[in-house]
Amino acid sequence: MSVHRIVVVGGGAGGLELVTRLGDKYGRGKDVQVTLVDRSLSHIWKPLLHEVAAGVMDTATHQLSYVAQANWHRFEFAAGEMIGLDRANRTIRLAAVPAAADEGEGDLLPERTLAYDTLVLAIGSTTNFFGVAGAQENTIALDTVEQAERFRRRLMAACVRAQNEADAPLPSAQAASAEQDSRDVPPGTALAPAPRVEGRPKVNLVIVGAGATGVELSAELRNTAEVLRSYGLKLDPRKDVRITIIESSPRILKALPERVSGAVAGLLGKLDVDILCGDSVAEVRKNEVTTTGGRVLPADITVWSAGITAPPVLGTLGLAVNRLNQIEVLPTLQSKSDPDIFAFGDCASCEWPEHGFVPPRAQAAHQQASFLVKAIDARLKGQSLPTFTYRDFGSLVSLGKFSAVGNLMGGLIGGSMFIEGLFARVMYTSLYRMHVAALHGVWRMMLDTVANRLRRSTVPRVKLH
Repeated sequence: MSVHRIVVVGGGAGGLELVTRLGDKYGRGKDVQVTLVDRSLSHIWKPLLHEVAAGVMDTATHQLSYVAQANWHRFEFAAGEMIGLDRANRTIRLAAVPAAADEGEGDLLPERTLAYDTLVLAIGSTTNFFGVAGAQENTIALDTVEQAERFRRRLMAACVRAQNEADAPLPSAQAASAEQDSRDVPPGTALAPAPRVEGRPKVNLVIVGAGATGVELSAELRNTAEVLRSYGLKLDPRKDVRITIIESSPRILKALPERVSGAVAGLLGKLDVDILCGDSVAEVRKNEVTTTGGRVLPADITVWSAGITAPPVLGTLGLAVNRLNQIEVLPTLQSKSDPDIFAFGDCASCEWPEHGFVPPRAQAAHQQASFLVKAIDARLKGQSLPTFTYRDFGSLVSLGKFSAVGNLMGGLIGGSMFIEGLFARVMYTSLYRMHVAALHGVWRMMLDTVANRLRRSTVPRVKLH
């Protein structure tokens, strides 16, 4: 019998979980070969990127090597970005992998093709800039570890510059003004220091989009500002670091229940995070953001988290896609254009009867990965494929050490329940631990949890370099 080649493109939360379970099930046997394709060499859970950006998480302790995972769970790993598809010959084309500056001349891997019998696309999503002038050039998205690290470095640099300005002598004009003021008061009267920069804090951070990423990032940034002060920076975390969220909808977290949205808005207000709802961005310049309502906001750093779209390559494969470039799939998660191709996660448009479409959430990708293990097994046995049914277990939003808010739904409690505080924080943390358990097993997850706790007790609370 010939080997059935299963190729999964995309090593995100869903894709990596799928190949791990398929590798455990079929191994490197004579009948089935499982291969993961990804342009990166390592994996990190995407919902953690806002913590990487805020500097409260070290990527080195949470990244997982695809090569190592492939060795442990008996699948193959092929590095490269998918740039083409030949459905007639059932092959995908991978772009060349360039060598780093210190790895010699030429490409590390050449452009090549990879054959498949069953192809699964799980390449996630990318940021949607909606054609806003200057948005792509002057903002930072949080799609990758590299982008999150770039934001963290810029945040540290902005704080250091602000600290330097605070320690610098008064400009001559302000010094002269202070001297003039001293002549108008009786001798011995204390004078209040003249403001160095009038009408604005020392560091301005603008976040465009009040979805889960934008909201969670704003809270983590407030925590980071407070921690930086404990390490010697004299910035006042509430007065000298201004955080503004811009949201075009009437409320933040529009995809979640209104009660959750209201509770989160109240908590952000207590953290002195400014929220501008019902206003959208018209233009982004290097150091300012202009809204359609006429506001001009100073911005040392602007983060764009206003929406998602599927990667452009999906629109070039000859498969049916929607307006967001997502692959249209049947209830079996097979492409409507080709039964040999499956798609799931953020890059797929899967109908959810009576609700619209399956939302782009981590819990959806997890459920679809579990479903595909069964569906692919049925396909290999020549049986009819089952149909996918999405179950919404609710949503949770973390505000870092300050709080967490969410709602539990469906099979967990038999209805809907609003939760916040410590219980919600524990539930939010458990989501990541469930992901780790799916990749490594329960015992390794428990050991990993203990190791991270011990490591955090011996390192700074934020990444300072």
